[in-house]
Amino acid sequence: MKSFCTYFDKNYLVRGLTMYRSLEQHVGPLTLYVLCLDEYTCETLKKLNRPNLIPISLTEFEAGDTALLEAKKNRSRVEYFFTCSPSLPLYIFRRYPKIDLVSYVDSDLFFVSSLQPIYSELGEKSILIIGHRFPEHLKMLERTGVFNVGFLAFRNDRHGLRCLNEWREQCLDWCYDRVEDGRYADQKYLDTWPVRFSSELVVLGHKGANVAPWNWMKYDIRSANGRTEIDGEPLIFYHFAGMKILNRWLCNPGLSHYGGGTLALRRYIYRPYLRALRETRQWVDPGYGFQPARGGNQLKSIARGMIYRDLLITIGNVVI
Repeated sequence: MKSFCTYFDKNYLVRGLTMYRSLEQHVGPLTLYVLCLDEYTCETLKKLNRPNLIPISLTEFEAGDTALLEAKKNRSRVEYFFTCSPSLPLYIFRRYPKIDLVSYVDSDLFFVSSLQPIYSELGEKSILIIGHRFPEHLKMLERTGVFNVGFLAFRNDRHGLRCLNEWREQCLDWCYDRVEDGRYADQKYLDTWPVRFSSELVVLGHKGANVAPWNWMKYDIRSANGRTEIDGEPLIFYHFAGMKILNRWLCNPGLSHYGGGTLALRRYIYRPYLRALRETRQWVDPGYGFQPARGGNQLKSIARGMIYRDLLITIGNVVI
C-alpha cells in the first residue's frame, strides 16, 4: 500500500478531493493523509468516511510543536502553509512509524495513468524530486526554484529523515512568499539537494510527470493508444497550478501568463480535469456541505452535459 500526504483548506477542497479520486483510480491500494487547514475541511472529510482518506486537524498537527507555532506568528496564511510542508511527512512518520515511504502531493495535481514509472525510477533510494523543466524563454523563473514542490517522495530512513529535518529547520527560520537572498518560500531550498543528498536522491526523468502551465509547450501533446501522451510517453499527472475557479461554470486556467494554450492542451488535459472537478462537486456542495454522490445514471447524464458547459471555460481571452 502506498502512502501520500497533502494539505488544503475549503478553497481547495474540491480540487483536493479530485486529486484523491484520481490517485484512487491509478495507484491501487493507498492511504492519503490530509492536513486540514480549517475546520470545515476536516469535518467534511470525516463525513465522507473513506477508510483510505485520513484527515488531520490543524490543532492535532500543531500540538506540542512550539517551533512551528512560533514561526506561525510572523507568517502570512499562505507562508505558514509553505512552512508546514516538511513538517507534514515528519508528522506522519512519527505517528505511523511502519510507513516506509510517503509521497507529498499538491492538491491541484490530477493523475491520469499509473504512477509505477515514478516509483521504478526511485528504486531503493530515499528522496525523489522533479524539476520545473522550464523552456528556455521561461528560464528566468528558476529564481523561484529549479525544482517544484508539487510531488516529492521521502523514505523513512536516515537519509530521508535527515533531508526532511534539515528542510524543516530552514523553513522554520525563513519561509516567505518572496525571492530573497537565494531563497523562495519552501521551494528554493531544493536547489541544493542533488549535491547534498546525491547518492540517495533521484531527479525524476519521466516526461509525463509534472507537466504544468510553465512547461507544457516543450512537449508534443496528443492522444494515442487510448491515452494522453507527452512526447510519446504516457502522461502521469498534470499540475493545475494557477487555475482560478471564478464561479460554478467559469474558470481561468492561468495559461495566459505563460503564453496561452493549444487545442490539444485544452482537449486532452484541461477538459477532463474540469469534468472531474464537477463530478467531485457531487460529493461536496460548497453551499450546503456534505452530500452523498448521486447515482450512476445521473452522473452519466451530468458528464454528457459537461461537454457543453466546458464551452464557458476561458483560456486567456479566448472562449472555448
